[in-house]
Amino acid sequence: MQKPIPKNEEIELDPKRYIVSETDEKGKITFANDYFQEISGYNLDELIGEPHSIVRHPDMPKVVFKLLWETIKQGKNINAVVKNLAKDGRYYWIFTEFEIRKDTDTGKIIGYHASRKKISRHVIEIIAQLYAELLKIEKSEGVEASEKYLIEFLKSKGETIEFANIMEEIHRFY
Repeated sequence: MQKPIPKNEEIELDPKRYIVSETDEKGKITFANDYFQEISGYNLDELIGEPHSIVRHPDMPKVVFKLLWETIKQGKNINAVVKNLAKDGRYYWIFTEFEIRKDTDTGKIIGYHASRKKISRHVIEIIAQLYAELLKIEKSEGVEASEKYLIEFLKSKGETIEFANIMEEIHRFY
């Protein structure tokens, strides 16, 4: 499936509704609720079996997903702010809570559950600036340099904040 060309047009989310999806352990979509389909513009047949990156916006730095995957593969839940790309090229910002799904008998990770909701404009503005800087570094110096910048950014806030907690701590920064 070909990726849409991004438009500079934001989709307004309903603050009372959640976008929900589930994936297998490799990130392929196994479930998408009606609101996910409505906002993304993809129907269920187009989503099931596809990698969740089908909705990844090119403004998202690779380092964010690198750290996200490292965290959830360790069996830790994580929260993140993500800019997604709809099928028609529009975008939407979301606060996402990623949760691990484990086999109850073996304890092995069998997939992930994500609930997404609207996020405040204030947080979007802060994160968008950070992501733009990370993306700029990635394009010129690579993902490793971007990760180093992010770590230094977190240290500069005078806290020992892990990436997994940055979204919850963002209000304390500013």
